[in-house]
Amino acid sequence: MLAGAPGQNQLLCFWTCFVNSRIEVFSGMHLSKKCSVFKVVLSALLIVALLQLIYLSFLSRFHGKQQRFRYSELFGGSAAKKNAHPEKNTRKERLRYSLSTGGIFDNSGQYRVYKNLIKSDFTTNQKPGSHSNSDILTLATHTTINNLHHLESLLERWQNPLSVAIFAHGEDVKFATALVYALSFFCPQIQALVDFHLVCLSGETAGFPEQDQEHFVGLEDCASVFSRLETHRDKYQNYAISGNISYPNNLLRNVARGGTESSYILVIDIDMMPSADLHQQFLGMILRRPPANEEVFVLPAFEIRHARKIPSTKAELVQLYQVGEVRPFYEELCPRCQAPTNYSQWVNSHVRETGTLEVAYTLNWVDPWEPFYIGARIVPLYDENFKQYGFNRISQ
Repeated sequence: MLAGAPGQNQLLCFWTCFVNSRIEVFSGMHLSKKCSVFKVVLSALLIVALLQLIYLSFLSRFHGKQQRFRYSELFGGSAAKKNAHPEKNTRKERLRYSLSTGGIFDNSGQYRVYKNLIKSDFTTNQKPGSHSNSDILTLATHTTINNLHHLESLLERWQNPLSVAIFAHGEDVKFATALVYALSFFCPQIQALVDFHLVCLSGETAGFPEQDQEHFVGLEDCASVFSRLETHRDKYQNYAISGNISYPNNLLRNVARGGTESSYILVIDIDMMPSADLHQQFLGMILRRPPANEEVFVLPAFEIRHARKIPSTKAELVQLYQVGEVRPFYEELCPRCQAPTNYSQWVNSHVRETGTLEVAYTLNWVDPWEPFYIGARIVPLYDENFKQYGFNRISQ
């Protein structure tokens, strides 16, 4: 666009020169020669502009061809057959198979569940019931498509197996299917560690998105997929999806839990962030201190100011807590739901610099405590009759 301004100036000079040249018919040829120079310059600029237009047109066609190839690589076609990657085709066929089953209905018959819609390489390589599952802690979470962008930072922090249950409704069923497949295709760490499960209304079905190119224009790598999810983040809210559709959070928690064979599971919301190195620290702790029956390990949850960096250690967290930059989870919304955690005792307990995770103190559950915790697979499931917002985890 910078070339446009000189072009305008030259055009104005040309018209001025044209008028002067008519006057020069009576007074000489000096200005006429100067005008000829400006005409040459203007012609050169016009040629450059024409070449730029041709170049931009070429780029546009080339980009379109790239997008068609990328789409065919994702979902099949002649280009994909010539340049096929066996592991990508296997992933695609697994998705086709998962969708072809039609999913299963939940106990209420109101929802259709596609368990393991897309399996991670980690889960695919695990043998059911194998001893190796005993030393694995999986993080289970749930979301709608508008909050799926949180997965990027969550996985970067966790860097271990993740089970994600997604609720979609209406057109978002197609969008969710397409985007989670794109995530598993373009993002190596998601391919390696993340299992996706899809939940929709019982009258809706998910389909393979091979005839739907609109969601894939511009997708070229992992970053571009997350950018697309960012643009979708404000379309709906979790608890106000298209009118009277209720968000089945407890069903989603159970689906995410049931999608893993790990011995230990941590269930949190997708916009929460676990402590750094929690996976390794927890597995090290239970080797030193095996859990008793009917025992879970509560993780105190906090809310932090949006602009603040997430602390990496308890010492950093306590420092922010003392200056009011973090506060107990739900301190304003439902303080009694988290009060039994006894935040004061936890904050004031001795912060040891041993680099190991330890049990700070032991509590019994009291109503209406809704803690976030790590528990064994035998922990009871959540009551799926509870939906929407408020007092849903208490139902376990």
